Amino acid sequence: MFGLGMQELIIILVIVVVLFGATRLPQVGEGVGKMITNFRKGLKSGEKAAEEQEEENDDDSKKEISSGA
Repeated sequence: MFGLGMQELIIILVIVVVLFGATRLPQVGEGVGKMITNFRKGLKSGEKAAEEQEEENDDDSKKEISSGA
């Protein structure tokens, strides 16, 4: 996972707990989870839009070929 070992992950966790405190840690985790979810939704919608654009371009190409022949 990103080339991080167990020791590095523990150090990162300790730093996060010191910065945010144990009481705010669930709120921070929830915020990060929502951020990741929204990022994935954005990627999916972008992929869907790209696929639709590609299909539209293919349809236009087929129309041009059939009308030009």
